[in-house]
Amino acid sequence: MVAQEHKIKFAVIGCGHIGKRHAEMIQRNAEAELVALIDVRDRSLLNLDAFKDVPLFSSLQEFLKSGIDVDVVNIATPNGFHAEQALACLEAKKHIVVEKPMALKKLDAEKVIYKALHVHKHVFAVMQNRYSPPSQWIKEIIEQELLGKVYMVQLNCYWNRDARYYKPESWHGKKDLDGGTLFTQFSHFIDIMYWLFGDIDNIQTRFNSFNHQGMTEFEDSGFVTFDFVNGGMGCINYSTSIWNQNLESSMTIIGEKGSVKVGGQYMNEVEICNIQDYTMPELAPTNPGNDYGAYKGSAQNHHYVIDNVIDVLKGRATITTNALEGLKVVDIIERIYSSNKI
Repeated sequence: MVAQEHKIKFAVIGCGHIGKRHAEMIQRNAEAELVALIDVRDRSLLNLDAFKDVPLFSSLQEFLKSGIDVDVVNIATPNGFHAEQALACLEAKKHIVVEKPMALKKLDAEKVIYKALHVHKHVFAVMQNRYSPPSQWIKEIIEQELLGKVYMVQLNCYWNRDARYYKPESWHGKKDLDGGTLFTQFSHFIDIMYWLFGDIDNIQTRFNSFNHQGMTEFEDSGFVTFDFVNGGMGCINYSTSIWNQNLESSMTIIGEKGSVKVGGQYMNEVEICNIQDYTMPELAPTNPGNDYGAYKGSAQNHHYVIDNVIDVLKGRATITTNALEGLKVVDIIERIYSSNKI
């Protein structure tokens, strides 16, 4: 446990949009210190004006050999590097914060957890949508069993990702680095579903690529149906072939004692609440989505992630999204992709 008066020292590997978001939230926190940035690209290409005094290293190995004291390494690189870099940081006896997905294979996620247990270090899986007020509210509804038995859950994820996003020089769209639409775009929402209802089985799928041929090495759209292990059935309908801008990310829950729907572009609005003997409370506003130029992503809640890391290391809280939950999201997506395709 770190002494209360000591600042937690962070390094961030990967200085794209999300990496800079991590770095910004670290710098804003009075109990944190950003001691290094790591990226293969030159500083002149990274727009790091806000971090002029922070040293930049060209590789994780170079940083780990530098002798700079660090408690936590935040991994915000392309998906395909997450597990390898997590293992290297754990080998160096550092706590890690891993952006979604934790890995692209369940086996690799298991290796990360095994290593973390042996070196007695924490793994924080980033699933910041859990912090949004609608997510917190619906978690309470489910835990209090206000809906009674859950009969059906429908998760709809319809976003725009076109040639403005899938640029030839980008890692996006490449199977070994990206992993697929469910890993990069929609794993946050699969995490919310797992967080609320648990594991799934009896998975059946249908995938297609409507307008991403030549841009990606995988599907842009899919239907997925399944049963929940804890009872009830569900489906995921998703696509990145939406024209021009995001349409919605929504979850509809049909239960014994009522129905709810959380919608908006990134599940940021309660659209329907119809529950027996229940009055909907007023929720705090949800933070806007992360801005990627022409795109909006998941909610800007990374400051909660950094707060949780500090609280855990100082003995004030438990991990909001632990490594086993990160592994389960990888496991569910991997099983979806390996199911029979029509």
